Amino acid sequence: MARVDYFNDPQAPKANSIVPSVTVVALNEAGAVLLIHKTDNDLWALPGGGIDVGESAANAAVRETKEETGFDVEVTGLVGLYTNPAHVMAYDDGEVRQQFSICFTASIIGGELRTSSESKEVAFVSPSRLGELNIHPSMRMRIDHGLADRREPYIG
Repeated sequence: MARVDYFNDPQAPKANSIVPSVTVVALNEAGAVLLIHKTDNDLWALPGGGIDVGESAANAAVRETKEETGFDVEVTGLVGLYTNPAHVMAYDDGEVRQQFSICFTASIIGGELRTSSESKEVAFVSPSRLGELNIHPSMRMRIDHGLADRREPYIG
């Protein structure tokens, strides 16, 4: 399903749903961040997705990372809570979703790199190369916060 992201856009459609979701900042031994090239909006992003009924946020982070990248992870901390009502995603089925994302840090504990129906590429990207990729500003904020080793989680 295709989607269009709107960020601080007065012409954006009004949200009609909110779905709690997760994203994961996982680094390799060289300090490069695990990213996916998404199939739905053609942007680079952290692995993640919606939390299923009956699932904890941390378990959703582990599941979504495995599904989208092939890697097994262990959640190690909280980067922040991202709930900006001025960031909405419009899907081609008519849903317009307000952002609600919990971003975690995680350690890679196994698995092998692979793509999925949601990720046409999976890569470890050096922080110095992040500016070369097409990354949504809200996602870039999460990546930057995850790399900054903040003392307190971001709440916003």
